[in-house]
Amino acid sequence: MQSAETVLDVLRERGRRGLPCNDLFRQLFNPSLYLMAYGRLYSNHGAMTPGVDGETVDSMSLSKIDRVIDAMRHERYRFLPARRVYIPKKKGTKKRPLGLPSWTDKLVGEVVRLLLEAYYEPRFSATAGSTRWPV
Repeated sequence: MQSAETVLDVLRERGRRGLPCNDLFRQLFNPSLYLMAYGRLYSNHGAMTPGVDGETVDSMSLSKIDRVIDAMRHERYRFLPARRVYIPKKKGTKKRPLGLPSWTDKLVGEVVRLLLEAYYEPRFSATAGSTRWPV
């Protein structure tokens, strides 16, 4: 498997050049992307908030990543419904809804965000060389 940096650099270059992005789903089988996503999420204070299944960042392990990748590979992975809580607003007595996804869903979502952002950011960024929107 390629390193996460290599995969993201290739996607950035394809996005910058306007080339199509094929076989992106198979990149979800790359464990180094999950480790990079873990590195971005674990320091967040919300990582210790249990989701609908009670998981937190403490339950993370390489075997858990392998199980998620296996479920992705066999198309068995399903996102769980988020746990809905209501927290008070800064001013007033009203409350606002807040969805708390499971830790695994946060991790998979971050991997997908990394992949899509690497491809689309150069295409839509004004600093990428062209101010014209892609068609």
